[in-house]
Amino acid sequence: VGADLSRAMLALAARKRARRPGRAAGAAIDLVNAPAEALPFRDASFDAVTIAFGIRNVPDFPLGLREMRRVLRPGGRAVILEFSTPPGHLLWRVYSYYFFHVLPRVGGLLTGRQAAYRYLTRSVARFPGPGAFREAMREAGFEGVRSLPMNGGIVCVHSGRRP
Repeated sequence: VGADLSRAMLALAARKRARRPGRAAGAAIDLVNAPAEALPFRDASFDAVTIAFGIRNVPDFPLGLREMRRVLRPGGRAVILEFSTPPGHLLWRVYSYYFFHVLPRVGGLLTGRQAAYRYLTRSVARFPGPGAFREAMREAGFEGVRSLPMNGGIVCVHSGRRP
């Protein structure tokens, strides 16, 4: 099941689903238009929940985390991939210059969508760091919460289990 608030993202997913090689009978992927804060699924109905580069766009992400936990079966895992900020001072300085000054200009020139890149940089800057996000996951009821920084801390994989 794929769920997204954006109908445009669901349309893109439908196109990708149609091109998927080797589609077997019974291997259909249902696509559902829904906000992360109000998932239209029964309690304890999934073994895993994932979100990539989207939790920072959920207006009430703590509620979105509680919804993820609600729809997970006991022992089920949530895995969240999201942009982060590098922990090292030197890497942060280099990264922040690129991220806030170079990326919006170059991305805007290449795509004609500079506003999207400005939104990206602002949303990443507002999002909590790994420690605070782990705490938000714990407050939402997850156990065994961990964060795995990748690419020097530019992205992070957060995970937790429903007890």
